[in-house]
Amino acid sequence: MKLKHLYFAVFAAALAVTVRAQDVEEVEEGAVGWTPVAVSLASPVQLPWGHARWDVFGLDLGLFYNGSPKVYGLDIAAATVCTDDTIGLVVGPVFNYAAKDVYGARVSLFANIGRANLYGVDFGGFGYHDKVCGADVELLGTMSQNLTGVGIGGIFNMAFEESCGCVVAVGVNLAEKAYGCQVAGVFNMTDELHGCQIGLVNYARECPWGFQIGLVNLIMDNKVKVLPFVNGYF
Repeated sequence: MKLKHLYFAVFAAALAVTVRAQDVEEVEEGAVGWTPVAVSLASPVQLPWGHARWDVFGLDLGLFYNGSPKVYGLDIAAATVCTDDTIGLVVGPVFNYAAKDVYGARVSLFANIGRANLYGVDFGGFGYHDKVCGADVELLGTMSQNLTGVGIGGIFNMAFEESCGCVVAVGVNLAEKAYGCQVAGVFNMTDELHGCQIGLVNYARECPWGFQIGLVNLIMDNKVKVLPFVNGYF
C-alpha cells in the first residue's frame, strides 16, 4: 500500500505543479505548458495527459515511449523523441531521436538520431547527426554531415562534408574533407586530407598538407601517387 500511495503522490505532485500555457510566458509553439515531472506508460498515456504537448523541465520517466517538445533534465524510456531542444541526460535503450539541438549526453543500445546539432556525447549502436560538436561513440558506426571532435565507430565513421578532429574505426573512415586524424583498421578515404591517415590502406584525392601511414598509401595529386608505409605532402 505504501508503494501505491507513493505512485499516487508522484502523479499528484506532477499535476499540482503543472503550469498551463495561458499562465506561462514564452512557452514554445506546439507546447501547451510545462511540467517538472512526467511519468508515462507510452506517450500520451501518462501524467500529465497529452505528454507530447508538454515541455519537461526535470524528470521525464517512461516505460515504453516518451515524446515531448522540450526536455531539460533527465529523460528515460525504452524510446525517446524530442521535437525541440534537449538539455541533459537521455537514456533510451531502443532509440533516441531529437529533431533539434542536443546539449549533454544520450545513451542507447541501438540508435541515436539527431536532425540538428549534438553538443556533447552520444553512446550507442548507431548514430546519425547533422553536426557533431563533441563525441559520437557507436558500436556499429557514425554518420554525420559535419563532425568536430571525436568519432568512434566499431565498423565505420562517415562524414558527408567535413571531419575535424579524430575518427577511429575498426573498419573504414570516409569523409569528403578530413582535418585532423583518421585511424582505421582497414581503409581511410577522403577527397581532401589536411592531417594524417593511419590504416592498412589510405586514400586521398588531394593532400594540401599531411601524411599517411599504412601498407598502401595513395595521394592522387602527389608526384609519387602510391607509396608503401609512408606517403605525404608538406
